[in-house]
Amino acid sequence: MNPLRPSIANMAGYVPGFQPPDIASWIKLNTNENPYPPSPKVKEAILAELGDDAALLRTYPSASSEKLREAAAALYGFDPSWIIMANGSDEVLNNLIRACAGEGEEIAYVHPSYSYYATLAEIQGAKVRTFGLTDDFRIADFPERYSGRLFFLTTPNSPLGFAFPLSYVEELATRCDGLLVVDEAYADFNDCNALDLVRRYPNVVITRTLSKSYALAGMRLGLAIARPEIVAALDKIRDHYNLDRLAQAACVAALQDQDYFKKRRDQVVATRKFFVTELQSLGYTVLESAGNFVFASPPDRNGRRVYDGLYARKILVRHFSDPLLAHGLRISIGTREEMEQTLGALREIG
Repeated sequence: MNPLRPSIANMAGYVPGFQPPDIASWIKLNTNENPYPPSPKVKEAILAELGDDAALLRTYPSASSEKLREAAAALYGFDPSWIIMANGSDEVLNNLIRACAGEGEEIAYVHPSYSYYATLAEIQGAKVRTFGLTDDFRIADFPERYSGRLFFLTTPNSPLGFAFPLSYVEELATRCDGLLVVDEAYADFNDCNALDLVRRYPNVVITRTLSKSYALAGMRLGLAIARPEIVAALDKIRDHYNLDRLAQAACVAALQDQDYFKKRRDQVVATRKFFVTELQSLGYTVLESAGNFVFASPPDRNGRRVYDGLYARKILVRHFSDPLLAHGLRISIGTREEMEQTLGALREIG
């Protein structure tokens, strides 16, 4: 007898972006990491938490992540009861499906966007439905009333980079019977966000990550903002010590150092604008991006050729085999120097 559930035995796992073992020798632009270090206050907070002998590491961290919730609540303008902290925003996405979608029930998302939604749904045994995009980046054939348990909306979209207008996100909230989960992993690089919709619509949930704009991908920190009854439900099913002591210290320090955060975010946005202009001068088609990356197509629409050329020069970008995306590349925004080197390589590749 196979002890595995059929859905687990038959599913294909999610494949994250390649992490080379000799990472220091690469220009790494494939997983939308921040090119700059986190706030210096993060290191100070971690060292303070460790102390001289790291004795606190023998004890469990705060189970409720209370200080983190308070810091996020103060930053975003909510009561802490509307905030839940997580081991990366992936944990929140997983627990939303666990909390809301039973076996055989439907969740949906836009394709292309974050394909991990499907993996999480398959683990739960939920059904998956995808909706395509129109030429003007709206959702194709979305019903007047969507009756699925959850609809995941990634905005700004990855891998394409565009952001849905806030008025359109609000319209979708009125058309979803279940939860509308607005995945704002890249919202800090955009001019607007959907935080106000959480206050006005009981079925809207916002998820955020500290991996991108706060440069803490290595600490695995995320959060969700939702009505207190939804947060309370998610609290029931999360791992009770889901964030370790050092991650909690790092999170509070990062969220409270907004001057540093804004400085680094503005650098990324300025470099993105520079890179887009230079790509276009090389004949690349570049979609308007509201994230810390761009999706760009070479003149011959052969994304794989350019990917291989960059890889040979130890520059990592992301190429997708999906026919909808294979013509282009998703390129994370690094430092100005890294992007200039990438442009030099692109000129060589032709």
